[in-house]
Amino acid sequence: MSTQPAVVGERAGDAGGAPGAATDRALAWAAERAGDARGRNGERCLDHARATIGILRDLGVDEAVLSAAALVSPVEQLPLRDIEGAFGPEVARLVDGMRQIRRLRELHSAPGATAAGQGETLRRMMLAMATDIRVVLLRLASRLQSLRYHAAARRAPDAAIARETLEVLAPLANRLGLWQLKWELEDLAFRFLEPDTYRQLARQLEERRVQREAFVAAAIERLHAELAAAGLGAEISGRPKHLYSIYNKMRSKGRALEEISDLRGLRVIVDTVAQCYSALGVVHALWTQVPQEFDDYIARPKPNGYRSLHTVVLADDGRPLEVQIRTHDMHRFAEYGVASHWRYKEHGAKGAGRGGGRDAAAGYDEQIAWMRQLLAWQKEVGQALGSAPTRADARREGGDAGVPQAVAPSAQPALDERIYVLTPQARVIELPAGATPVDFAYHVHTSLGHRCRGARVDGHMVPLTTPLQNGQTVEIIAAKETGHEGPSRDWLNPQLGYVRSARTRNKVRQWFNARELERDAAAGRERVERVLQREGRTALALEELARRLGFDAVTPMFVAVARDEIGPRQLEEAVRGPASDAAVPAVTAAGTVAQQAAELGPLLAPRRHASQASGRGDGVLVVGIESLMTQLARCCRPVPPDAIVGFVTRGRGVSVHRDGCATFARMAERAPERVIATAWSGEALKGEGEARPRRFPANVEVQASDRPGVLRDIGEIFARDRLNVTAVQTLSRQQVTSMRFTVEVPDAMQLARTLAAVRDVNGVMQARRR
Repeated sequence: MSTQPAVVGERAGDAGGAPGAATDRALAWAAERAGDARGRNGERCLDHARATIGILRDLGVDEAVLSAAALVSPVEQLPLRDIEGAFGPEVARLVDGMRQIRRLRELHSAPGATAAGQGETLRRMMLAMATDIRVVLLRLASRLQSLRYHAAARRAPDAAIARETLEVLAPLANRLGLWQLKWELEDLAFRFLEPDTYRQLARQLEERRVQREAFVAAAIERLHAELAAAGLGAEISGRPKHLYSIYNKMRSKGRALEEISDLRGLRVIVDTVAQCYSALGVVHALWTQVPQEFDDYIARPKPNGYRSLHTVVLADDGRPLEVQIRTHDMHRFAEYGVASHWRYKEHGAKGAGRGGGRDAAAGYDEQIAWMRQLLAWQKEVGQALGSAPTRADARREGGDAGVPQAVAPSAQPALDERIYVLTPQARVIELPAGATPVDFAYHVHTSLGHRCRGARVDGHMVPLTTPLQNGQTVEIIAAKETGHEGPSRDWLNPQLGYVRSARTRNKVRQWFNARELERDAAAGRERVERVLQREGRTALALEELARRLGFDAVTPMFVAVARDEIGPRQLEEAVRGPASDAAVPAVTAAGTVAQQAAELGPLLAPRRHASQASGRGDGVLVVGIESLMTQLARCCRPVPPDAIVGFVTRGRGVSVHRDGCATFARMAERAPERVIATAWSGEALKGEGEARPRRFPANVEVQASDRPGVLRDIGEIFARDRLNVTAVQTLSRQQVTSMRFTVEVPDAMQLARTLAAVRDVNGVMQARRR
């Protein structure tokens, strides 16, 4: 996202061209192409553009915004590509942002739009406006002109347009401090939504207008004399009344029109903050203060930055009179809101030695302040709309295996499912609610996430487990890029709370999987090279060896060797050289199992009977064939009653794999004619017919917190369930212990029960069969 690209108030003409020249050229360019094109409400596009430009000029925006206002409509006659070519990328971006928001409005007001859809539209609107505050000013000015057009034509707009103005755009203008726009937007929308109430209230105010104006004039004269006697120079004026504001107070406080305190109001403007409080003393000495009706917005500004002193006094006639006291700077902000920061700031910036621009830090501060107001508006409007969280949002980021996802009640706003935080450069980052600085770092860039070592939130150091809140500015403290930095395994432990986003957790897992793959590939290469040296076949190309073992590349072969998916004997035979392919004739799909055995007979060694194996046979039957040698594959370690399949090997009988084994899938793809049907014998399934139950080796992988006694506790579970442990491998890194066991079990059900008990051991994060 780009930062604020231009200073409001410093127009393009100030840089060398005549003020307004670019806008005039844009209007002429649009007139040539658009002609008499009209918008949906019947207003000519060019008339709308000229009136919108007039509103924007009052806000003091730059020439790019004025040019963009001339080029927004009609879309068909003014393609974005042509606009960029004629007026540059900055104007094109503003036009595109405005058009995006208009399209979102159409979705928002479509028949049947749900509250959840409104919340999603609001979220997208916020992101569209986040790129540049000037897009917001364009939107507000354009809507105000549309309502003025309808008022002049005495024709009400669509109710959806008036409602959106009241519920979405007017609160946005309020958040930005654009009160002149806010009041007019509210009054016009109120006029179209509640025409009878509007006319009745206007008539009541008009009946007392002459009396009210006479009173205000007398009060101004008296207060001016008192302030002058106190040595205070001040500008005093009556405050204009806004119908929707009065209507809201009557409705919320349950009062009649005569009881509203700010029907009669004065505004006092002085030079300094100290004079504000001096003037307040004069007012309270002149008239009686109404208790509980004083607000010091100078000491405690409103969230949108508004500052002023508000007090209500009882005038000579015993009726309330509201007085607002502020400085000239405060008044400018009250009139122009956030735009006043750019319009009136640093008038001397164009003087000698200033360089004509703001420093980057000040620009970022202003952009961050603007974004926080936008986020606050989004939350307020989302709550007012009462939209429910969308399931799509919850699935997109929040759904993790270890974190149950429940759909919140409809009273909770959808926007609570998402938060928006800022980078130090004021870029907006969208995250799931509850996200941490680690989630933030990975969202910015995967490399930054891997190197994340600390975080500052709003300038303060915080733990990496701190949940982030809307509008916060987050800075990541990262390790230098050395090629060896990486995440911590603690981040994968949901109990520690480092990671909330499924996207982040997947990236952390991918990093560790890649490192494990590298280690296994290195270990496998070392084993293969030792076998080649021992067999005197160092001249054998590794690619050829991989092909003999059924792999497309050498790296998967190294990994398979390291993980014992390829046994030492199989590797040695491949190094020595495979038998001629002609020795293994192809088997047609129509051939019977007996025919397959006859054709492959020379390769199949006799199999010992189970009685000869003293209970240690593998209990596997090759369908339709007896006395075949079978062996349980070490890559997947099948255990009854797993679904199994067989693969005819060269000289080692039938290798039996679990259905779904990755190694078997690769071999079957290479040589589908060698696949053969297999099944467990009845004795293997029932565990009967022998002096003691047959046992089958199975591989188990356990991950647990690295604490004293964890291996002992797991071993006690195996001993309790009478499982013999034949091999153990452990690796501890960054407070996490990875353990691999080979255990002998009677069947898969017993193994599942044992693993369930292992998962209950304190500190165990994962226990699964490999």
